Amino acid sequence: MKTKIARVESFPLNYPTVGRFKFFEGPAGRPSGRPAVVVKITADNGTVGWGQSVPVPKWSYETLESVHSTITRYLTPELLGRDPFDFDGIHTAMNHTISPSFSTGMPICKAGVDLALFDLTGKLLKQSAAQRWNRIGRERLTLSWTLNPRTLDEVEGLVAQGRARGYRNFNVKVAPDPKFDLELCLIVKRLAPDGFLWADANGGYDEATALAVAPKLADIGVPVLEQPLPSNRLGGYRRLKQQGALPIIMDEGIVSTVELEEFIALGLLDGVAMKPARCGGITEARRQIETVQRAGMQFLGSGLTDPDISLAASLALYGAYDLRHPAALNGPQFLNASILKRPFEVKNGELAVPTGPGLGVEVDEAKMQELLVQDV
Repeated sequence: MKTKIARVESFPLNYPTVGRFKFFEGPAGRPSGRPAVVVKITADNGTVGWGQSVPVPKWSYETLESVHSTITRYLTPELLGRDPFDFDGIHTAMNHTISPSFSTGMPICKAGVDLALFDLTGKLLKQSAAQRWNRIGRERLTLSWTLNPRTLDEVEGLVAQGRARGYRNFNVKVAPDPKFDLELCLIVKRLAPDGFLWADANGGYDEATALAVAPKLADIGVPVLEQPLPSNRLGGYRRLKQQGALPIIMDEGIVSTVELEEFIALGLLDGVAMKPARCGGITEARRQIETVQRAGMQFLGSGLTDPDISLAASLALYGAYDLRHPAALNGPQFLNASILKRPFEVKNGELAVPTGPGLGVEVDEAKMQELLVQDV
């Protein structure tokens, strides 16, 4: 008898944070911390899969409340009774229930469901991500330390914090002030001359500024420029790529493989900063990595300050696909709690890729209760 999905549960959490990260600075009255929604899918034989959605309202339109209510009220009825191995059928059903706009609708929400299904089916198969994909990959991933200083006087201390924890590579948040950004990169390059220095504008430049700043960043030794323009400035992306000063990496603008293939054909980018959370989960993220590799382009490993389960998915994916550059997975940098029985531990600026079945981690439900948000 085939296994069926018997129960779907959604748990809204709030992780305490340390340090300052601009995307977690919210409106007055909103609790501080990193919101996340844990998804628990139980099969009719009792096997449990765990997933996690990681909304960031200042980065995307999804919120803790919208993710929780969408899973509870709209997606759960579509999931019950289905074969958990029918990933295509389940994603088709979810996309029918929550329709696309320009691309996949509510991809961060759907990522939590996808991860739970991947974890559940991996446990049923008794296989890790690398095993089910028949890949070897790598056992550990080098991390990048995120810098988003308010003033240049803060930079040296922030770099020192990263170095004290074993980090040797840095990603910096830039835009909209090119003068500040260039000075920031000069300081970081002086303090860490051999590190990989990755500039991410999060769509914060206009086209003229991006065209002016890209060659100057290249002169400093910055190897890539991520998401220099808003996602809908496609002509600007083409002109930046034609300029050729730096490899242009897209992030927020890539949600599904459909637009990724279109953007590659139009000559808009040189690579993608991958985030399973951004594109509906590990299933779609894997397709995108393979699409990028077939096109002879590069992929970088990034995240949305992923806690626990979402972090495990990113590590499993990037490890299996042999990520060559330091990964901007800054959950361990900014988060101060874990719901795992064995929390991830950074050693010498690296994280181990989980090797157990499914996503390779075990959830401690008692710890989860400590972070539960009651008023959603």
